[in-house]
Amino acid sequence: MIAVDQRVPSRQALERGAAVLRAGGLVAFPTESFYGLGAHALDADAVARVFRVKGRPDSKPLLILVDSLEILDTLVVDVPREARELMARHWPGPLTLVLKAATGVPVAVTAGTGTVGVRMPSHPIALGLVRAAGVPLTAPSANPSGEAPPTTATAVWRYFGDQLDLILDGGPTAGGAGSTVADCTTWPPRVLRQGPIVP
Repeated sequence: MIAVDQRVPSRQALERGAAVLRAGGLVAFPTESFYGLGAHALDADAVARVFRVKGRPDSKPLLILVDSLEILDTLVVDVPREARELMARHWPGPLTLVLKAATGVPVAVTAGTGTVGVRMPSHPIALGLVRAAGVPLTAPSANPSGEAPPTTATAVWRYFGDQLDLILDGGPTAGGAGSTVADCTTWPPRVLRQGPIVP
Protein backbone atom coordinates (compact mmCIF):
# COMPACT_ATOMS: atom_id res chain seq x y z
CA MET A 1 0.00 0.00 0.00
CA ILE A 2 1.38 3.42 -0.94
CA ALA A 3 0.25 6.68 0.68
CA VAL A 4 -0.41 9.35 -1.94
CA ASP A 5 -1.19 13.06 -1.51
CA GLN A 6 -4.59 13.68 -3.15
CA ARG A 7 -3.74 17.27 -3.96
CA VAL A 8 -0.42 16.63 -5.69
CA PRO A 9 0.10 12.88 -6.10
CA SER A 10 3.77 12.01 -6.51
CA ARG A 11 4.95 11.05 -9.96
CA GLN A 12 6.85 8.11 -8.46
CA ALA A 13 3.70 6.61 -6.91
CA LEU A 14 1.67 7.08 -10.07
CA GLU A 15 4.43 5.58 -12.22
CA ARG A 16 4.61 2.54 -9.96
CA GLY A 17 0.87 2.06 -10.24
CA ALA A 18 1.03 2.58 -14.00
CA ALA A 19 3.74 -0.06 -14.38
CA VAL A 20 1.64 -2.58 -12.44
CA LEU A 21 -1.38 -1.85 -14.65
CA ARG A 22 0.54 -2.11 -17.92
CA ALA A 23 1.86 -5.51 -16.74
CA GLY A 24 -1.70 -6.80 -16.25
CA GLY A 25 -1.95 -6.16 -12.51
CA LEU A 26 -4.77 -4.78 -10.37
CA VAL A 27 -4.49 -1.43 -8.59
CA ALA A 28 -7.02 0.10 -6.19
CA PHE A 29 -7.15 3.89 -6.14
CA PRO A 30 -9.40 6.71 -4.90
CA THR A 31 -12.02 8.32 -7.12
CA GLU A 32 -14.48 11.15 -6.48
CA SER A 33 -16.79 8.88 -4.48
CA PHE A 34 -15.22 5.49 -3.63
CA TYR A 35 -12.06 3.51 -4.20
CA GLY A 36 -12.01 1.94 -7.65
CA LEU A 37 -10.42 -1.26 -8.92
CA GLY A 38 -8.18 -0.53 -11.87
CA ALA A 39 -6.97 -2.85 -14.61
CA HIS A 40 -5.80 -2.29 -18.18
CA ALA A 41 -9.23 -2.16 -19.83
CA LEU A 42 -8.01 -3.60 -23.14
CA ASP A 43 -6.16 -6.53 -21.53
CA ALA A 44 -8.68 -9.38 -21.50
CA ASP A 45 -6.76 -11.34 -18.86
CA ALA A 46 -6.57 -8.33 -16.53
CA VAL A 47 -10.29 -7.66 -17.03
CA ALA A 48 -11.01 -11.32 -16.20
CA ARG A 49 -9.09 -10.85 -12.91
CA VAL A 50 -11.36 -7.92 -12.00
CA PHE A 51 -14.44 -10.10 -12.43
CA ARG A 52 -12.85 -13.00 -10.55
CA VAL A 53 -11.57 -10.96 -7.59
CA LYS A 54 -14.84 -9.06 -7.18
CA GLY A 55 -17.06 -12.08 -7.79
CA ARG A 56 -18.79 -9.85 -10.33
CA PRO A 57 -21.46 -11.38 -12.60
CA ASP A 58 -20.39 -11.61 -16.25
CA SER A 59 -23.62 -9.83 -17.17
CA LYS A 60 -22.48 -6.55 -15.55
CA PRO A 61 -20.32 -4.36 -17.81
CA LEU A 62 -17.34 -2.35 -16.57
CA LEU A 63 -16.94 1.38 -17.07
CA ILE A 64 -13.67 2.73 -18.45
CA LEU A 65 -11.69 5.77 -17.36
CA VAL A 66 -9.90 7.90 -19.96
CA ASP A 67 -7.71 10.96 -19.72
CA SER A 68 -8.27 12.43 -23.18
CA LEU A 69 -10.64 12.52 -26.11
CA GLU A 70 -7.92 10.86 -28.20
CA ILE A 71 -8.09 7.72 -26.04
CA LEU A 72 -11.88 7.93 -26.00
CA ASP A 73 -11.96 7.82 -29.79
CA THR A 74 -10.09 4.49 -29.79
CA LEU A 75 -12.77 2.94 -27.57
CA VAL A 76 -16.05 4.13 -29.09
CA VAL A 77 -17.70 4.83 -32.43
CA ASP A 78 -20.54 7.04 -33.61
CA VAL A 79 -20.24 9.66 -30.85
CA PRO A 80 -23.15 12.10 -31.21
CA ARG A 81 -22.36 15.81 -31.26
CA GLU A 82 -24.57 16.25 -28.21
CA ALA A 83 -22.50 13.69 -26.28
CA ARG A 84 -19.34 15.65 -27.06
CA GLU A 85 -21.07 18.76 -25.74
CA LEU A 86 -21.78 16.91 -22.48
CA MET A 87 -18.10 15.95 -22.27
CA ALA A 88 -17.07 19.56 -22.83
CA ARG A 89 -19.35 20.72 -20.00
CA HIS A 90 -18.84 17.97 -17.43
CA TRP A 91 -15.47 16.27 -18.00
CA PRO A 92 -13.35 15.81 -16.01
CA GLY A 93 -16.10 14.88 -13.57
CA PRO A 94 -18.55 12.24 -12.31
CA LEU A 95 -20.45 11.70 -15.56
CA THR A 96 -20.27 8.33 -17.34
CA LEU A 97 -21.52 8.25 -20.92
CA VAL A 98 -22.60 4.99 -22.52
CA LEU A 99 -21.60 4.86 -26.19
CA LYS A 100 -21.18 2.24 -28.92
CA ALA A 101 -18.00 0.26 -28.28
CA ALA A 102 -15.23 -0.07 -30.84
CA THR A 103 -14.21 -3.57 -31.90
CA GLY A 104 -11.03 -3.53 -29.77
CA VAL A 105 -12.90 -3.32 -26.46
CA PRO A 106 -13.02 -6.77 -24.79
CA VAL A 107 -16.45 -8.39 -24.80
CA ALA A 108 -16.17 -8.90 -21.04
CA VAL A 109 -15.96 -5.12 -20.53
CA THR A 110 -19.17 -4.56 -22.48
CA ALA A 111 -20.89 -7.70 -21.11
CA GLY A 112 -21.81 -8.42 -24.71
CA THR A 113 -23.96 -5.29 -25.03
CA GLY A 114 -21.92 -3.65 -27.78
CA THR A 115 -21.76 -0.49 -25.66
CA VAL A 116 -19.30 0.83 -23.10
CA GLY A 117 -19.49 3.42 -20.33
CA VAL A 118 -16.65 5.95 -20.37
CA ARG A 119 -15.71 8.91 -18.25
CA MET A 120 -12.83 11.24 -17.46
CA PRO A 121 -12.29 11.43 -13.68
CA SER A 122 -11.65 14.67 -11.84
CA HIS A 123 -9.94 13.08 -8.83
CA PRO A 124 -6.23 13.90 -9.18
CA ILE A 125 -5.02 10.39 -8.34
CA ALA A 126 -7.49 8.65 -10.66
CA LEU A 127 -6.78 11.04 -13.52
CA GLY A 128 -3.03 11.00 -12.87
CA LEU A 129 -2.98 7.21 -12.87
CA VAL A 130 -4.75 6.99 -16.24
CA ARG A 131 -2.31 9.53 -17.67
CA ALA A 132 0.73 7.76 -16.26
CA ALA A 133 -0.46 4.36 -17.52
CA GLY A 134 -1.19 5.67 -21.00
CA VAL A 135 -4.03 3.16 -21.34
CA PRO A 136 -7.74 3.19 -20.45
CA LEU A 137 -8.53 1.71 -17.04
CA THR A 138 -11.44 -0.14 -15.51
CA ALA A 139 -12.91 1.44 -12.39
CA PRO A 140 -15.65 -0.57 -10.67
CA SER A 141 -15.77 0.01 -6.92
CA ALA A 142 -13.07 -1.91 -5.07
CA ASN A 143 -15.33 -4.23 -3.12
CA PRO A 144 -16.65 -7.77 -3.52
CA SER A 145 -19.98 -7.72 -5.32
CA GLY A 146 -22.78 -7.14 -2.82
CA GLU A 147 -20.55 -5.46 -0.22
CA ALA A 148 -20.43 -1.75 0.62
CA PRO A 149 -18.17 0.33 -1.66
CA PRO A 150 -15.02 1.37 0.26
CA THR A 151 -14.10 4.93 1.08
CA THR A 152 -10.67 4.11 2.55
CA ALA A 153 -7.63 2.13 1.47
CA THR A 154 -7.86 0.16 4.72
CA ALA A 155 -11.34 -1.02 3.77
CA VAL A 156 -10.02 -2.14 0.38
CA TRP A 157 -7.24 -4.11 2.11
CA ARG A 158 -9.76 -5.77 4.44
CA TYR A 159 -11.79 -6.88 1.43
CA PHE A 160 -8.98 -8.15 -0.78
CA GLY A 161 -5.64 -8.25 1.04
CA ASP A 162 -2.90 -9.48 -1.26
CA GLN A 163 -5.31 -10.41 -4.05
CA LEU A 164 -4.51 -6.95 -5.42
CA ASP A 165 -1.07 -5.95 -6.66
CA LEU A 166 -1.13 -2.41 -5.28
CA ILE A 167 -3.36 -0.04 -3.30
CA LEU A 168 -2.80 3.70 -3.67
CA ASP A 169 -3.89 5.24 -0.36
CA GLY A 170 -5.13 8.76 -1.03
CA GLY A 171 -7.02 9.10 2.24
CA PRO A 172 -10.79 8.93 2.72
CA THR A 173 -13.01 9.57 -0.30
CA ALA A 174 -16.29 11.47 -0.25
CA GLY A 175 -18.65 8.50 -0.62
CA GLY A 176 -22.20 9.37 -1.58
CA ALA A 177 -23.55 8.71 -5.04
CA GLY A 178 -21.39 7.26 -7.79
CA SER A 179 -21.10 8.96 -11.15
CA THR A 180 -24.21 9.76 -13.15
CA VAL A 181 -24.55 7.19 -15.94
CA ALA A 182 -26.29 8.32 -19.12
CA ASP A 183 -26.98 6.23 -22.22
CA CYS A 184 -26.00 8.37 -25.21
CA THR A 185 -26.76 5.77 -27.87
CA THR A 186 -30.16 7.47 -28.10
CA TRP A 187 -31.10 11.14 -27.80
CA PRO A 188 -32.02 12.65 -25.43
CA PRO A 189 -29.76 10.54 -23.21
CA ARG A 190 -31.45 8.10 -20.87
CA VAL A 191 -30.19 8.31 -17.29
CA LEU A 192 -29.36 4.80 -16.09
CA ARG A 193 -28.06 5.88 -12.70
CA GLN A 194 -28.61 9.27 -11.11
CA GLY A 195 -25.52 10.84 -9.57
CA PRO A 196 -24.08 14.30 -8.94
CA ILE A 197 -24.57 15.56 -12.51
CA VAL A 198 -27.85 16.07 -14.39
CA PRO A 199 -27.11 15.73 -18.13
